[in-house]
Amino acid sequence: LLDIDKAIRIIRQTEEESEVVMNLMIGFGIDETQAEYVAEIKLRHLNREYILKRTDETESLKEEIAQMEEILDDQKKVRGIIISELQEIKKKYAQPRRSMILYDTQPAREEPEEEAPDYPVHLFFTREGYFKKITPQSLRMSSEQKLKEGDEILSSMESTNRAHLLFFTDKQQVYKSHAYDFDDTKASVLGDYVPAKLGFDEGERIVCFAAVQEYTGYMLFFFRGGKAAKVEMGSYETKTNRKKLANAYSGKDPLAGAFYVPEDREFLLRATGGRTLIVHTGAINPKQSRDTQGVAVMTLKKNALVDTVVPFEEQMLNNSHRFRTKSLPAAGAIPKEQDLGEQMSLLD
Repeated sequence: LLDIDKAIRIIRQTEEESEVVMNLMIGFGIDETQAEYVAEIKLRHLNREYILKRTDETESLKEEIAQMEEILDDQKKVRGIIISELQEIKKKYAQPRRSMILYDTQPAREEPEEEAPDYPVHLFFTREGYFKKITPQSLRMSSEQKLKEGDEILSSMESTNRAHLLFFTDKQQVYKSHAYDFDDTKASVLGDYVPAKLGFDEGERIVCFAAVQEYTGYMLFFFRGGKAAKVEMGSYETKTNRKKLANAYSGKDPLAGAFYVPEDREFLLRATGGRTLIVHTGAINPKQSRDTQGVAVMTLKKNALVDTVVPFEEQMLNNSHRFRTKSLPAAGAIPKEQDLGEQMSLLD
């Protein structure tokens, strides 16, 4: 390669540019990469000094490669380099540790939470969202309930201080609590305002209240479009003490009514056109998914909607067989005057 004149002669005498590299390879016995490099040398670099420097660099690279291979073959040398570099980093960037070192130790034994006392109570829930927990002794002394003007009791039941309380809202959310989270009170007070007590979102309204000892049974959701969803109560049980669950039921269709049932029973549905249908919840398959859209149970006329849903009692209708059906969905029937029972006024 120090024969510069020879290199110039080969390049000048080559007729086609594509053959320059090949002729240099033949003329000097070098490979294609080396020939490409020679062909690209600038005129100012066509001197003996430049060529010698490039040759020396080749020898230097060979020595470095040999040293690196020697280091890689010796784990002791590799560790020595790592230690040396870490010591340099320590000198340059020395700072106190910002994180804790965690050791594999036995977890600290958690102290069991003190269980709330369990005793019989009466639970009351009103249309305006007030809740009362009253002991039987207190209720015997005074049973006249104090309510806000225009308010009324929607739900009253015998329960216990450890009961699980679920408040379903019109925002498809459920707020969970326990009876022991509320103070014992008297009938002569308004009680706790649940939206404030449990931190509801602004404007959120309760559509259903349920109190259970165990997460068994079902939640029934009836929708204005004629569908009904049956959700297993276990779907609302959580391992952690979560106070609020989203997607408590489907929001695809406006809600006509929501109910907790420990076991299957009949419900009476009435549409805006007056048609009435008795539906047994045993005909509806339960779902684990809380926000299931449900299945069609009532066939509606054009522009009609499910207007009212209540648990069915035999005294509501005299000829209840007219409103039952063997399969769902069904249109139901329009009650005649002789069909109306004593409690049918509850639907008016």
